[in-house]
Amino acid sequence: MTKIFIDPGHGGSDPGATANGLQEKDVTLAIALKLGNILNNEYEGHTLKFSRTTDVTVSLSTRTNMANNWGANYLVSIHINAGGGTGFESYIHNGSYSGKAETNRLRGYIHDAVVSSTGFRDRGKKEANFHMLRESNMKAVLTENGFVDFLDDANKLKQNSFLEKIARGHASGLARAFGLTPKSGGTQIHIVQQGDTLWSIAQLYQTTVNRLLELNPGIDPDRLQIGQEVVVSGQAPRYHTVVEGDTLWRISQMYNTTVDNLIALNPGIDPQRLQVGDLIRVS
Repeated sequence: MTKIFIDPGHGGSDPGATANGLQEKDVTLAIALKLGNILNNEYEGHTLKFSRTTDVTVSLSTRTNMANNWGANYLVSIHINAGGGTGFESYIHNGSYSGKAETNRLRGYIHDAVVSSTGFRDRGKKEANFHMLRESNMKAVLTENGFVDFLDDANKLKQNSFLEKIARGHASGLARAFGLTPKSGGTQIHIVQQGDTLWSIAQLYQTTVNRLLELNPGIDPDRLQIGQEVVVSGQAPRYHTVVEGDTLWRISQMYNTTVDNLIALNPGIDPQRLQVGDLIRVS
C-alpha cells in the first residue's frame, strides 16, 4: 500500500503568490482536493494524507514532520509560480544523495503527465534546495503549475475544468509511477504523450485495442493528439458544461443525481460561483 502525502502549498495567513485576482493558497488547495478525489475514487493500492484540507496556516516544518511521522512513501507539494514566465516546472532536491536517480525517475512520470494533460509550456525538470524536498525522509516532488502573474496562465487557473486537468495529470503520473490499479468499475484515463499509439497504450494497460475502441467511441486511432484523454478501463466520466442560469441543484435534476454527489465529484467547487463554460463532473 503506497502512502502518498499531498501538500497544498501555503494557506491561512500565508497566501503565497498573488496576482490577477488569484491567491496561490486557494488554487493549490483546489488542485490538491481534486487530486485526492481522483485517486480515491478511481484507484486502489494507496492511502492519502494531506498537510491541510482547509484554508489554515501550516508551517513548513509541521508539514514535513507530518509526512515523516506518518511514514509516507512519496510527497507531492503543489504550488503556483510567479515572477515572470509561463508554464509548468517541477523540482526534486538538489545535490548528491542516495536514491536521487529513483527520485528523478518517479518525478518524470508526474512531470510528463501534467504537461500532457494541461498543454502547459514545459519549463523543465529542475532541482532546488526547497524545505519540502530537503526535510522530507521520503522521495518527493514539488510542482509549479502555471504563473499567477501571467494573464493567460491566470485565466486558465480560474477555470474549474483546467484545475481538474492539472489534478488528473498528477494522478495519472502517480498511478504510473507506483503501479496503482483502477478500482473495479472505476474509470482510468491515459493522457496521450509523444509517440503514443492505441496499440502502445493497450500494451501499457494490459488491454486490447478493440477494448479501447469500445471505451472511446469516435476516437480516431490514427490521429491521437498529445494531451488527449483515452479511457483505458471502466466507464468514461460524464461532464456538464455550465450555461447561463445553471445551479448545482438544476444540474443535479438534469442528471438524476444529488447536489451532495456533485460536490463530492468536484472537490473545491463553489456552488455559489459557477462560471459559464465550467465543466462539472456528473458521474
